[in-house]
Amino acid sequence: MLENPNKAQSNTTAKPLKVYVAGHRGMVGSAIVRGLQGQGGVQIICRTHSELDLTQQKAVRDFFQEERPDQVYLAAARVGGIHANNTYPAEFIYQNLMVQANVIHEAFNVGVKKLLFLGSSCIYPKLVPQPMREDALLTGPLEETNEPYAVAKIAGIKLCESYNRQYGLTHGVDYRSVMPTNLYGYGDNYHPENSHVIPALIRRFHESKIADAKTIKIWGSGKPKREFLFVDDMAKASIHVMNLDAKIYCANTQPMLSHINVGKGDDVTIAELAHMIGEVVGFKGQIEFDTSKPDGTPRKLMDSSRLNALGWRPSVELREGLKAVYADFLAHEVRSV
Repeated sequence: MLENPNKAQSNTTAKPLKVYVAGHRGMVGSAIVRGLQGQGGVQIICRTHSELDLTQQKAVRDFFQEERPDQVYLAAARVGGIHANNTYPAEFIYQNLMVQANVIHEAFNVGVKKLLFLGSSCIYPKLVPQPMREDALLTGPLEETNEPYAVAKIAGIKLCESYNRQYGLTHGVDYRSVMPTNLYGYGDNYHPENSHVIPALIRRFHESKIADAKTIKIWGSGKPKREFLFVDDMAKASIHVMNLDAKIYCANTQPMLSHINVGKGDDVTIAELAHMIGEVVGFKGQIEFDTSKPDGTPRKLMDSSRLNALGWRPSVELREGLKAVYADFLAHEVRSV
C-alpha cells in the first residue's frame, strides 16, 4: 500500500527558486507542493482563498507585485462532478475564467517567465476518437454536462498560447499547459453531491458498509469507461513538463496546439470501478445501476504517448491507489465528510 506522505521539509539553497502554487490546498495543488518539497532548493509561496481571492484582479495584481515568483503552477480551479457541473454552470465558467485570466496576466506583468496551467480531459469533444490526442481539441461539440467548465479550461490553454505567441521572443514568456485525465488521491473532496466519481463512490460504499446495506445504487448504466491517474503521479508529470528544456518542449508542441496530455494509459468501466471500490472498502451487498441518470461521455481515455516519449510514465496502479485513498479517507473521515 502507498504511504500517505507527511509534509516534508524542503532543502534550501542560497537563492532558492521562488515558486507560487495556486490552489495549494486542493488535491492537485497539495500534491505539487509535496513534489516540489521533495526536490529541495525551492521556496514555495502559497495563499489560502481567504488570504487571496483569485477572482479579484486587484488582489491578484497586488500579490504578484509583492511576491514576484520565478515560476507559477496554476492548479486553482472550481471543480466538481456531473451533478455540480449541471447545477452550477455559471459559477464554473465565471470563476475559472477569472482565476485563469488574473493569474496568467498578472504573472506576465511582473515578469514571470515560466508558468504551468493545469486543464482537464473534458476539453475534448464528447464523441472524439479514442484515445484522445492533443490535436482533437476544438474538433467537435463538447459534452453537455460540463461544457461551461470545459470552455473555461480551453480558454486557459489559449491564454497561455497567446502570451507565448505575443511575448515569447520579446519577453521570454514560456507558459505551458498539461491536460490531466480523471484524478484521485489524498485530500480529495468527498461531498455527497459535488464530488468526482472515485471519492463519491468511496464515501457511498463506506456509508453503505457501516449501515450494513444490502444494495447500493450507482448513477448511470455503468458502461462508460474512464481513465484514472493517482494525483501524486500527476504532480510528478507537472514538474517534469515545467522543467523540460524549452527547445524540447517546442519541438514536441505547436504554437497553437501546445498542451500535453497526462494519463494513466488504460481505462476501466464505471461498473468495474464500482466493484473494485466495493472490494477495497469491504462492502458485501449488491451493486445496482440507475439507468435513469446520465452517463456523461461514453469514454475518456487520453493518448499520453507524447509525454511518455518525453520521459514520464505513471507509477501507481489503480487498485493500489484506491487502497491508499481509502486509508486516507478513514484517517480523516470527520474532516472529509
